[in-house]
Amino acid sequence: MEKAHLEPNRRHEFILLFDVKSGNPNGDPDAGNLPRIDPETMHGLITDVALKRKVRDYVALVLKKDIFIKSEVALNTLIFEAFKEAGVEPLQVPLNETEQEDEELLAWLQRKAEAGFLLDGGQLIYSAEALKQREIARLLAEGLEEERKDLARKLQQLAQRLAEAAKSYKGKAITRETREEARKRLCAKYFDIRMFGAVLATGLNAGQVRGPVQLTFARSLDPIFPLDISITRQARTTQERLVTGTTEMGRKPIVPYGLYRTHGFYNPFLAQQTEVSQEDLEALWEALGNLFEYDRSASRGEMHVRGLWVFTHENAKGNAPAHKLFELVRVSRKEGVSVPRSFNDYEVMVEEGNVPPGVTITRLV
Repeated sequence: MEKAHLEPNRRHEFILLFDVKSGNPNGDPDAGNLPRIDPETMHGLITDVALKRKVRDYVALVLKKDIFIKSEVALNTLIFEAFKEAGVEPLQVPLNETEQEDEELLAWLQRKAEAGFLLDGGQLIYSAEALKQREIARLLAEGLEEERKDLARKLQQLAQRLAEAAKSYKGKAITRETREEARKRLCAKYFDIRMFGAVLATGLNAGQVRGPVQLTFARSLDPIFPLDISITRQARTTQERLVTGTTEMGRKPIVPYGLYRTHGFYNPFLAQQTEVSQEDLEALWEALGNLFEYDRSASRGEMHVRGLWVFTHENAKGNAPAHKLFELVRVSRKEGVSVPRSFNDYEVMVEEGNVPPGVTITRLV
């Protein structure tokens, strides 16, 4: 059996269908964490970011692949490590105790990442693109208001120390070539950079990677009715709060039921740049097919993938517009169902006979 959907040099589009029952699939922090909705139609929404997070979590937890966007390590530290692996040893000067406690100075330095400066613990790391004190000072103070003279003086002192350190600097400076080498190393190491791309200019500037895989927002097929349910908990966080009783009230937002659909795109030309492999594509489809199996949570209720269809073109340019392919999979409520409460209230029709020449459709779920 030909596995065309695993070919990284072909164009792919895909449809992902999943549902939620008595849970909150993606809370909106601007609305008290209620489920996201389109206020004009009351259809439910789930962001592409939330879906990519679940792919990352599956790939890291189950498939044991390295991912870049994670909570354990600062992203700038990972970028810095890639530069070191590329042979770059940036200039470093330690911040003294007073500087490490100066919130105004630290806040300003954190804004200078794109200029080549990075705070890492008690060290100020510099990309060494300019080595003279006047040039370093200009980079450090660029954008500083004239009236902030005290901060300008501190930046001048830092520029002087960096320039002094530069006199004995024997390291390899950051150039276009070393940026490209660091970018390639990051792509090779991290699955989510290869697939989704990343901004790598937040610390030492390794540029930006455009990812070949993109997802739309998921939207429910029918309007949803978010519920905000009152709950009680028999626990108090402080002794003082025990004075008013042993229980306290809380809220739990849920969707009684919603069937969601999202579309995805795979660009083989961008995949060549990030060097996506057949193994990467296999991991992507596996993660999408098992998106919620290892991501259970009381707040999300029951979530299940109900369908995953991949449209594969015979070449990189493609044989048909994506929207025409998406129209071949139609999902509708069964006759007589006015308020759907399960997947059995829907029927799915796939017009396999109308698939354009040069396109194959693979049902993975």
